[in-house]
Amino acid sequence: MKQPIIGYHRDEEDHWVAQLACGHNQHVRHTPPWVNRPWVTTAQGRKSMLGHELDCRKCEEGAPMDDQP
Repeated sequence: MKQPIIGYHRDEEDHWVAQLACGHNQHVRHTPPWVNRPWVTTAQGRKSMLGHELDCRKCEEGAPMDDQP
């Protein structure tokens, strides 16, 4: 299920995590060549992706909302 990004935070390992409108969190790592998300490396890039929709597997599974920082 597609959900828009509404914010970001860093996890305990300093990786970026997108906060989705549904209340779930999803890592948005830039780890080429497997995952290519250079936009996550800058504040301007992250801001430009606010509202962008990501597939939320947790919604599809009916998972409860994640804790938000």
